[in-house]
Amino acid sequence: MNKAKSEKRKAKKLEVRTKPITGADLVVRTLIRLGVDTVFGYPGGAIMPVYDSLLDYTDKINHILVRHEQGAGHAAEGYARVSGKPGVCMVTSGPGATNLVTAVADAMMDSVPMVCLTGQVPAQVVGTDAFQETDVIGVTAPITKWNFQITSAEEIPFVLEKAFYIAVSGRPGPVVIDITKNAQFEEVEEDKLQHFDPKKDSPSYQPIYEPNKRQIKLAGELINNSERPLALIGHGVIISGAQKEILEFLEKANIPGACTLHGLSAVPVDHPCYAGFLGMHGNYAPNMMTQEADLLIALGMRFDDRVTGKLEKYAPNAKVIHIDIDPAELNKNVKAEVPIVADVRHALQALLKHIKRRERKEWFEKMRKYWKIEEEKVIKSQISPAQDSIKMAEVVRRISELTEGKATIVADVGQHQMIAARYYQFKRFNSFISSGGMGTMGFGIPAAIGAKVARPKEEAIAIVGDGGAQMTIQELGTIAQERLPVKIVVLNNNFLGMVRQWQELFFERRYSFTYLLNPDFVKLADSYGIKAKRVKERKDLDKALEEMVKTNEPYLLEVVVEKEDNVFPMVPSGWPLDKVLLSPEGLKS
Repeated sequence: MNKAKSEKRKAKKLEVRTKPITGADLVVRTLIRLGVDTVFGYPGGAIMPVYDSLLDYTDKINHILVRHEQGAGHAAEGYARVSGKPGVCMVTSGPGATNLVTAVADAMMDSVPMVCLTGQVPAQVVGTDAFQETDVIGVTAPITKWNFQITSAEEIPFVLEKAFYIAVSGRPGPVVIDITKNAQFEEVEEDKLQHFDPKKDSPSYQPIYEPNKRQIKLAGELINNSERPLALIGHGVIISGAQKEILEFLEKANIPGACTLHGLSAVPVDHPCYAGFLGMHGNYAPNMMTQEADLLIALGMRFDDRVTGKLEKYAPNAKVIHIDIDPAELNKNVKAEVPIVADVRHALQALLKHIKRRERKEWFEKMRKYWKIEEEKVIKSQISPAQDSIKMAEVVRRISELTEGKATIVADVGQHQMIAARYYQFKRFNSFISSGGMGTMGFGIPAAIGAKVARPKEEAIAIVGDGGAQMTIQELGTIAQERLPVKIVVLNNNFLGMVRQWQELFFERRYSFTYLLNPDFVKLADSYGIKAKRVKERKDLDKALEEMVKTNEPYLLEVVVEKEDNVFPMVPSGWPLDKVLLSPEGLKS
């Protein structure tokens, strides 16, 4: 009898009902109507009514049970980054909501669309310090595009529809919706509820997608007349889906293009116009070329300090064209001669009509000269080292070769992140996922879960350090329970590597609390039923990497790497880009 009743409940249709419906049921039905197929979450008292309703719709929404709310947020980020759809996560009140805060802040900094649903105590006791009550709206106001507390069931469709619109429109970002428990229990008539209309209900928020024609014409003239132009390719190129347009632009204008951290994989690394990775641990060529350029074309990037180095010395000879959908970014850090508020894809489409091809032979020769310097002084020794200890770069380069540059690489934060960015040869659009603006350790493993859920047929490989791995290592449980074939490579040097590098170079090797006593990662993975292997010697590396790539199951590979391996080139914080260090010896000169 109970089974028959359960099957009857599961057979509910999504047509609008005239009979009363609970707020909890309305939340789930609205999510389905808005196209949500996956929710990452962790249940608790204040969100329990929604979870009860969710059980009736498991054929329409896949719920991934994480092991920590921060993991839910990062998994939602990973899902959003590869799918372009908002990542959705759901947690309870109090500590559930506050555990989510780091991921929300991360999404805000990196322009990731995310809708976070948090349970809240009943409206009648809000403000009384009830059990597990937290002012979620106050806490998340500075780190969201919008947040709202629902206190009545009748608000649910309108608010959720608005949340999804705000999360994905314009410059994407996270939205937090706090739902009081009484609103989840309340009953309303669905056919009488109000729905959100962006033009009518949000007149003050209407993002500009189309560029100003006059500004586009001016930009075209600057590009056509420049001798040493450099395109700076940011995350906005990927967000806007300008895969075709960016290549057409570089080829037609015959301009070198360099990528920010989040712009990596916007242009294949083997493209003749690709100049490399920008910034602090970026490639030598684009950093030096920035300082020599007479024109910078900034495409969907925000001139972050990790890209510019010392602002007063940044690109001293260059005029700037800056295209971004967020007007707040224009002239914020770097003054632009031609600022253009627009979606990057739309702007490039318009700009292409004004571009003339220039030869620029000497400029490209300079780019190749700088690449040769880095190849000789840095890259060769990193990917083909003479010493016995394994280097991080050779691991990443071999993964790149085995996957033909087409895997989705999800990097945690630290030395290994920069190594992944530098040495993986990205051949597929939108295939590099990492935490940029916040630099959130612990991002890698849960974000790889989200990436794999979003694109199940594509390889997802998390490259993590031994420090960051342990911040969210419990998500191995999620991988095991869902049987997700996520691959995890732990580059283990028993140090907090990036901090240790700075201590070595700038603090006289005073390694203050950066040494790590680590667990046995192989035994830890094995305890979850996940295949795992440890490699200590170079002779065993290839076979282990091949086994990891070929398997269709979850896999953790721990590679014991050189303890004091450093990432070069390096532009120390506050230094101009042309003072880039190719080795520690550069500090002495």
